[in-house]
Amino acid sequence: MPINDRLLTLASNVAILIGIALGIFGIVRGASLFIAAGTAGMAIKARNQRKFDFYFPLLIAIALFALAIALPR
Repeated sequence: MPINDRLLTLASNVAILIGIALGIFGIVRGASLFIAAGTAGMAIKARNQRKFDFYFPLLIAIALFALAIALPR
């Protein structure tokens, strides 16, 4: 089953909401990983639009992922 834009948007929004909820409860590393995954999903959805709409959110997702890995426990 191919992933269409609607399913990708739904999965990205759910990942971002889970990340926000984890951040509220103090699980910062997990929150950052979920928000990075959601942002990357939004960027993949915009891959057929302008270059800025694709690369900027993808760059933010990569930076959030690197930050989550670099955070101390």
